[in-house]
Amino acid sequence: MSGAEAEAVGQAAEQAGAGFNAGEYIMHHILDSNQIEIPFTQIVIHLPRIEVAGYDFSITRNIVMMWIAGAILLTVFGLAARRSKDPVPTGLRGVLEMLILFVRNEIARKNISHHPEKFVGYLLSTFFFILTCNLLGLVPGFYTATSGIGVTAGLAIMAFAMIQVSGMREYGALGHFKNLLPPGLPAWLIPIMLPVEFLSMFTKPFALCIRLFANMTAGHVVILSLISLIFIMKTAYMAAVSVPFALFIYLLEILVAFLQAYIFTMLTSLFIGMSVHPAH
Repeated sequence: MSGAEAEAVGQAAEQAGAGFNAGEYIMHHILDSNQIEIPFTQIVIHLPRIEVAGYDFSITRNIVMMWIAGAILLTVFGLAARRSKDPVPTGLRGVLEMLILFVRNEIARKNISHHPEKFVGYLLSTFFFILTCNLLGLVPGFYTATSGIGVTAGLAIMAFAMIQVSGMREYGALGHFKNLLPPGLPAWLIPIMLPVEFLSMFTKPFALCIRLFANMTAGHVVILSLISLIFIMKTAYMAAVSVPFALFIYLLEILVAFLQAYIFTMLTSLFIGMSVHPAH
């Protein structure tokens, strides 16, 4: 289980005697916070609170996790790039090259028929960033940044901008919006379909945001709920059932981490493909 869940076991045990509140326990570990708790210790790192002109720009643990994910990616790809002249990719470079080719060939080229190479860089950045954030949440002492709605909303906003800008660069602003309507549409249907298609521009990134947020949050909620059962039932025998199930969900979360990175990237590429090459 991740650091948050492992630490939660100890905290739950302390609270069990004083009346255990499963709801507060779960929410405490899935919501963003201005402090980072070091597992198995009483050490708490308080993050700086920053307010500018009435707006909150405070550093939260999700932001710290994104910084760590970015640092890891820069380090990993930097190490792999040092061996770029090797005739046969091995080790770390071999794994990264396999994933890069997968994103290029199976995601970009299959969903974007019009100059897919122009979007490979963005899609690779999206895939590896989401994957790293997802996997970090499974490491003891770390948290899942992509289980925060603000993080997934930011990723969805960038995807929305890429989709719209790509279409406008290809056809111009007016041509891009004209392509929202299916070809050969009867004139009397245009007033009905135009608002629907316009709204779909925003529902697509909204779906990306909610899907990633919900799936990455759900696994942690299930694990924490299973652990909570031990203290709700107030019997150690419950651990014989809860712990194996929690371990199974934890292993399943590794698969989900890869799957959600793939789904977000694949759908983004699909929407970009629809924007730059509408079905006319």
